[in-house]
Amino acid sequence: MEYLDLPAVTQAAGSVRLPGSKSISNRCLLLAGLAAGSTEIRDLLDSDDTRVMLMALRALGVVAEPNASRTVRVTGSGGSFPVKQAELFLGNAGTALRPLTAVLALCQGDYRLAGVPRMHERPIADLVEALRELGADIRYLGNEGFPPLAIGPGRLHLDAPIRVRGDVSSQFLTALLMALPLAGREAQIEVVGELISKPYIDITLNLMQRFGVCVERSGWQRFAMAGGQYYTSPGVIHVEGDASAASYFLAAGAIGGGPVRVEGVGRASIQGDVRFADALLAMGAHIAMGDNWIAASAPPQGKLRAFDSDFNHIPDAAMTMAVLALFADGPCVLRNIASWRVKETDRIAAMAAELRKLGAGVEEGADFLRITPPQQLLAGAVIDTYEDHRMAMCFSLVSLGAVGIRINDPGCVAKTFPDYFGEFAKLVR
Repeated sequence: MEYLDLPAVTQAAGSVRLPGSKSISNRCLLLAGLAAGSTEIRDLLDSDDTRVMLMALRALGVVAEPNASRTVRVTGSGGSFPVKQAELFLGNAGTALRPLTAVLALCQGDYRLAGVPRMHERPIADLVEALRELGADIRYLGNEGFPPLAIGPGRLHLDAPIRVRGDVSSQFLTALLMALPLAGREAQIEVVGELISKPYIDITLNLMQRFGVCVERSGWQRFAMAGGQYYTSPGVIHVEGDASAASYFLAAGAIGGGPVRVEGVGRASIQGDVRFADALLAMGAHIAMGDNWIAASAPPQGKLRAFDSDFNHIPDAAMTMAVLALFADGPCVLRNIASWRVKETDRIAAMAAELRKLGAGVEEGADFLRITPPQQLLAGAVIDTYEDHRMAMCFSLVSLGAVGIRINDPGCVAKTFPDYFGEFAKLVR
């Protein structure tokens, strides 16, 4: 197995230009592929997950060509993909497989969707059942409730509201929202249970509106869209920096003195993960923010404060908080993180296992972690990453505790941030 040894460091300062947001990049690519007209997407993330989406769109007959550095011009299909029979491999990209499942269910073709073994363990039954209520023809090719999937032509109807669970993944609702304008008719969606990760739905609604489709939201339980709406190109669209990726560098500033400044995301962001800055502020860190940048420094009193918080709204950035708990002045609790169980790995179990290697006391529950920081971090820990990019990135922060660590399979960061370790190395000493 490949590995990366990170030296013991104590200080972090400098600035980082963030890569484009994965969530925004893949939504923009799909919406541009469905829209009428040509869209220039600027500052697009170049990573495994966006390459998967680009390959899928090209296989479905969409023209997507590089136009300049970090820029792609997509010629949209005007509402339905021209290729009506395709087999798509979507890796472990939930932001590709789930919305494409819904879109292809409305495209009246024959499709096969598959991914890596872990993707075949990530549940999709709630989305499939919602689509079947519409008359979609979707079959499981392996285990019931999980990819791979076969999608055929269905007899679609939108007479009644579509019901979908919201407590497993917000990507199911996102998929339905993005797909339903293709039907060209009035549609309503009702969310069953608590909707998790609400800020990601805000991203979806914001981008749909920029592509010409408006959705009326009644709280977080009911969504309605008028008939006769179609996606049209906005001409040019810019992708914000990745707010989830910002969390690692801002945390480095809070641990290692700082200031560390991230550029590409800030007060004007449409991403919920910018609220990670609020979580740092609650721990005593110094935060400064502009429309397109955020900076973090260590608390003037030294030690970061312990926390007991609900992280349902920022589940990805919450992983960084779990590692920050190692540097807090007492036990910390992360609550309402059940969605971690169905991510790239079971993140609750993985995080608990790796934190214990560093000497932390960890209590693991169905939807929470309680972390007691050690008196002294254990040096020389070998961190397993479980093919999960966020495990690799957030555990790099441990080196700022003046202990060397080894990160196994560091290349897994290519999923969203191929240059992460190089950028991290520029800040620390």
